[in-house]
Amino acid sequence: MHNTPLIVPDVPSADTLLMLSKLIGFNTVSRESNLGLIEWARDYLQGLGAKVRLTYDSSKKKANLFATFGDGPSFGTVFSGHTDVVPVDGQQWDTDPFVATTIGARIYGRGTCDMKGFIAVCLSRLARFSVAELHTPIHFSFSYDEELGCLGVRGLLDDLHANGIAPTACVVGEPTMMQAVMAHKGKRAYRCTVHGHSAHSSSPHLAINAVDFSAELIVKIRQIAERIRDKEAVDTDFDVPYSTIVTTVVQGGTVINTIPASCEFVFEHRFLPGVDPELVFGELQAYAEQVMLPRMKSGSNDGRVQFEILSSYPGLNAAPSDVLVQRVIRILGADRAHKVGFGTEAGLFSTAGIPAVICGPGDIAHAHKPNEFVTLEQLARCEAFFDDYVKATSVHGAPRLRQAQGAASWI
Repeated sequence: MHNTPLIVPDVPSADTLLMLSKLIGFNTVSRESNLGLIEWARDYLQGLGAKVRLTYDSSKKKANLFATFGDGPSFGTVFSGHTDVVPVDGQQWDTDPFVATTIGARIYGRGTCDMKGFIAVCLSRLARFSVAELHTPIHFSFSYDEELGCLGVRGLLDDLHANGIAPTACVVGEPTMMQAVMAHKGKRAYRCTVHGHSAHSSSPHLAINAVDFSAELIVKIRQIAERIRDKEAVDTDFDVPYSTIVTTVVQGGTVINTIPASCEFVFEHRFLPGVDPELVFGELQAYAEQVMLPRMKSGSNDGRVQFEILSSYPGLNAAPSDVLVQRVIRILGADRAHKVGFGTEAGLFSTAGIPAVICGPGDIAHAHKPNEFVTLEQLARCEAFFDDYVKATSVHGAPRLRQAQGAASWI
């Protein structure tokens, strides 16, 4: 038997459009502070009766917001989104990226799709509910520096754990075209710096060519990636059904007639759920130490290879039978949940013991690009989903009892 599709109006409410316009107006590019948006959202939520807590970065210029609407912090669903957006530098926009501009059925602006559209829906629709209506509390998590590797939400999750706040579900509103997503790949990003020894290009025997040895290691990365693609684990539910490793940035050398003493490159490993990234990293380290380093010598000068992890987050791998996955599928009127290659904060929520699913308005293909947009239809669909989800946990709905860690708790 198929689930009943959502009943969705043609356009979202005026409240959501006004809220999105407000949020787009905050320049929250990751290198900037997000405090303007966070403090405004704090005041707004407190005005509706929510209990709000903030966690800051070391500079106190960025903050996460966690808000609870209703009674009981140790159960209920978190609606989660990141407040930071990627830069617009060097991009050709047809509109001001920090002004929400409606043209036809689309709203343009940086973050409309990724992911202020979802946050706007959550904030605007919350005002339609009263605490007295809720059988189960709902929570909001708005983080910083997700685009830099899911950095900010880690402090938020640590704060929840330290204070005994244990929600029983999380909906991360990354753009999925309002489809339920139950799994995504994990990711590690690395910087490798090869230290050699400089000499005139006419005397290569006196040098350790850092670019040459970097190129050798980059080729090794490519060989490992091809082996993984052809011979190792696959999951055909992903659009790219295998783990990937790619080099994306290389910097080395200064002038044409000088052998470079240093070179650095950046590569990333996006791995299927269940894959241990340490195996690939260990293979690369062993190659550098056992194969390359013995050859990286020039007289009394020895070369070095240095690896640095720039960012890392786990994958998400919920089961199709998971209570939360089934609830979201049922509300959406869908037949199944999907898997995606891009990463989100959902893996960190799941690792922290909070079951997570991804579902949000917009198409990830439009994120990070010039003229980023979300459609009116997607916002309206998100409104309908949010309303139905919250109503299902109200005194008028029928919350589903979930057994968690030996005790009954409400999603």
